[in-house]
Amino acid sequence: MNQTAWAHLPNAKHIDRILADLKKNSDKWNAVWDAARGAAWDAARNAASDAARNATRSAAWNAAWDAASDAAWTAAWTAAWDAILALIAYDDCAYLLDEKPEYVQMLGLLGNQAAVLLYPACLALQKEAVCL
Repeated sequence: MNQTAWAHLPNAKHIDRILADLKKNSDKWNAVWDAARGAAWDAARNAASDAARNATRSAAWNAAWDAASDAAWTAAWTAAWDAILALIAYDDCAYLLDEKPEYVQMLGLLGNQAAVLLYPACLALQKEAVCL
């Protein structure tokens, strides 16, 4: 079994889940790209990027970047990358992937940076049809 550079992180299985779903369902990920873009997204991405690139997690950041870009270099990739970035930066956010998208969106509007970044992933991972 190959160990990824992020295997030691608390959210490793969720990062793997995102990458697998991106490869399998890139059309869904493309559909959710516009769901959360904007100023809050940019601010959340910058904060998570700074947190994820710290000394103990920079190898995971680089490896996850490569894995995500290998899966698809499209809007789908960007939505998935931001989710992965949140999962690397914030150890306590994986539960949001299984919450109702409306709840995750609300948390994002209230300033939860992980929720802002995970909202499109939450939409893409839901079993129901994506209705935007």
